[in-house]
Amino acid sequence: MAIAELGHTGLWVWDLPLMRDFYERVLGLTVTDEDADLGIVFFSSRPDEEHHEFVLQTGRTAEPGAKQQHQISWRVESLDDIITFHHRFREEGVEVQQEVTHGNAFGIYFFDPEGNRNEVYLRIDRDVRQPFRKTLNLDLAPEEIYAEAERLLAEGGPVYQPAQ
Repeated sequence: MAIAELGHTGLWVWDLPLMRDFYERVLGLTVTDEDADLGIVFFSSRPDEEHHEFVLQTGRTAEPGAKQQHQISWRVESLDDIITFHHRFREEGVEVQQEVTHGNAFGIYFFDPEGNRNEVYLRIDRDVRQPFRKTLNLDLAPEEIYAEAERLLAEGGPVYQPAQ
């Protein structure tokens, strides 16, 4: 017996309408079910295949700034998707921690309105020993982003560049 995949994850929240708006409007997840009396909302990035991958429910008791989870990572299909989120996060005033290459992925680490760290990422078909994280400039043209990522991978030096 072995685990086949992660089915879904969820967060306790203070402000359900604010958080629902962020994950539905800013990240583009689909609300698949909700119960206002219970204060719970179910989301899916692929509702035709999976009823929900993410859940928000009122009842958070952790103090502001308390670490509850390491991150929630959302895979995207293309570099254009990453670039679109890069621009959307700027337009929405989303707090971005770092835009990175992991050698085997490009990602954007960001915080939702209640301070939970998330990541949108694009898998790159290559095997790179982890942790590898270097800041990537997503204001470049797509071909320049790929070239910059290759340069960062080849330059050596510290393989882990934490967010500033």
